[in-house]
Amino acid sequence: MKNSIIVIDDERDFLESVQRGLITSGFKNLKTEVNPLEALSRFENGEEFHIALIDITMPGMDGMELLEKIKNTSPKTECIMITAVDEARVAVQCLRKGAYDYLVKPISKEDLILSMNRALERKRLMDILDLGKKKLVPGVENEKAFKSIITKSENILRILKEAELHAASDVPVLITGETGTGKEMLARAVHAASYRADFLFTPINMDAISSTLFDAEFFGHTKGAFTGAAQDRAGYLETTNKGTLLLDEIGSMPLDLQGKLLRVLQDGEYIKIGTSVTRRTDVRILAATNQDLEKMMARKLFRKDLFYRLRGGWLHLPPLKERKDDIPLLIGKFHEEYCGTPDLDISENAMWLLMEYNYPGNIRELKTIIQSAVNLAQGKTITAEHLPANVSGCRESGKNSGDLNSGALQVKPLAAVEKEYVLKVYEQTGRNKAQTSKLLGIGLNTLRRRLDDYNVS
Repeated sequence: MKNSIIVIDDERDFLESVQRGLITSGFKNLKTEVNPLEALSRFENGEEFHIALIDITMPGMDGMELLEKIKNTSPKTECIMITAVDEARVAVQCLRKGAYDYLVKPISKEDLILSMNRALERKRLMDILDLGKKKLVPGVENEKAFKSIITKSENILRILKEAELHAASDVPVLITGETGTGKEMLARAVHAASYRADFLFTPINMDAISSTLFDAEFFGHTKGAFTGAAQDRAGYLETTNKGTLLLDEIGSMPLDLQGKLLRVLQDGEYIKIGTSVTRRTDVRILAATNQDLEKMMARKLFRKDLFYRLRGGWLHLPPLKERKDDIPLLIGKFHEEYCGTPDLDISENAMWLLMEYNYPGNIRELKTIIQSAVNLAQGKTITAEHLPANVSGCRESGKNSGDLNSGALQVKPLAAVEKEYVLKVYEQTGRNKAQTSKLLGIGLNTLRRRLDDYNVS
């Protein structure tokens, strides 16, 4: 989402100077006006601007009057006032009329950009607060960035809009939700909707990085830093500079490494192995986890300071069982991926079973089920016989609308269902641990621990 800005000043030299400074700082959607009346007509004709830079002293209409009219016409526009006179009385009057900030000429580029970024951050936060009050969820503006996320759920649509608002800033975002709910897909959408979209997106499975490899993987090393280091190696922070770094499974990160990550978040600085020179990086940090970090903090397993750094924005994805209206849409999408068409030839019974099943593995599990059913059906109608036993057993277990008191519902413990599903996928991959962990969306070490618990090698 591009930030739209209008600069209003009767001095053309000043307008050109501000325009150059903003463009070189990454602000692209920029309009300038020397006539305050023409600027006002833009607002009255429905043009939307996130920020207005307004000179106070102008012929035809002074900046104070223009500020008041803009705030009445477009109250969500953040206004920054500009003047050659440094008077506290004028500054207070501007703020009372709704201005966000007050800058005195000559204005340094650093002060201008700082004020602009703070104003945009305030607008973003206000938009997120307003989003929670609206009954009708506004659609995302950058449809291309969120195209891969299929939904008609109002809850998910609200999350996508909030994600787009977060994308416009550089604050870290924490994405939570059960395994298979699409956390990485949402993180990729946030990256694609941000101004960093043209740079690298690097997802990292924190569960797969050991303490001994963390420094080398994140910070890189110089030639000769240790035995076998024949040349310099760039770490994730260097290769992803100006891009977005996704720290997946952040809850699996050991405590001793959390402090190292915190310094990068605070200062944007790191030191390569084999040198004492401090380097800087400009990366956007996103984090994802299926664990309850607040409970982990209570047990001293996750640092509070890191949690609050990561939680600049917080997006929680609900499980698939809480958005069952999306199941037919997702089935059509997956069928199109495997067969080239969303038109699904499926029996009524099979569709009923797919709608009734609770999907402990969420969207990822549904995708695996459809892929398997398509393979087994061989171009024919998908029936209950083509679905896994844990899905096709839904009709027998759910005849009485899932009434736990009816005596007819045969309930398996969640751990047993999870074990059955993990082992089924493990066998289908020919006992390939790396492929199984990827399909299940869990870390390789997590899969190994579970297989050990199941007494399976």
